[in-house]
Amino acid sequence: NAYDAGRITSLEATALGVHIILGPVMDVNNNPNNPIINFRSYSDNTNTVTNFGTKFIKGIQDGGRIACAKHFPGHGDTGTDSHLGLAVVEADRQRLDQLELVPFVRAIEEGVDAIMTAHVEVPQVLGIGAPPATLSPEFLTGLLRDELGFEGLLFTDALTMRAITDMYGAGEAVVRAV
Repeated sequence: NAYDAGRITSLEATALGVHIILGPVMDVNNNPNNPIINFRSYSDNTNTVTNFGTKFIKGIQDGGRIACAKHFPGHGDTGTDSHLGLAVVEADRQRLDQLELVPFVRAIEEGVDAIMTAHVEVPQVLGIGAPPATLSPEFLTGLLRDELGFEGLLFTDALTMRAITDMYGAGEAVVRAV
């Protein structure tokens, strides 16, 4: 069903002239109090998210469109909607490797075309006060490109979201992201 949903989405997008599908959500919804990912995620189970997400991606690609897995490095274990403020993921690198990153690693292995970043702070990886993952060379270049080998398109989530504008303003965020 996930494959079929991706393929149908791709065919409908083609009919509308849309080339890029900003999905699927590859976040593991492991925080029941998450106000933004919740039902947008396939599950609170890593394997379910990985399997459904990669099937959806394959359906999109087989339909001739570009799939974009989101929100790297994972937005499922947050208590803040990043549209309204900066979300914090209280995970260390080991936990990221075992949970949040699993769907993204598999999507990369299976040839996902694009990845969208998350406006999340990860203090146990980058330290307190470090920029969110969206603006972090450690996450985007070091982890995503160099370590995980992702060579596709990289999108940021909207730079007008309050997680970014409250700390950086939209103009500075654009400069930092580039």
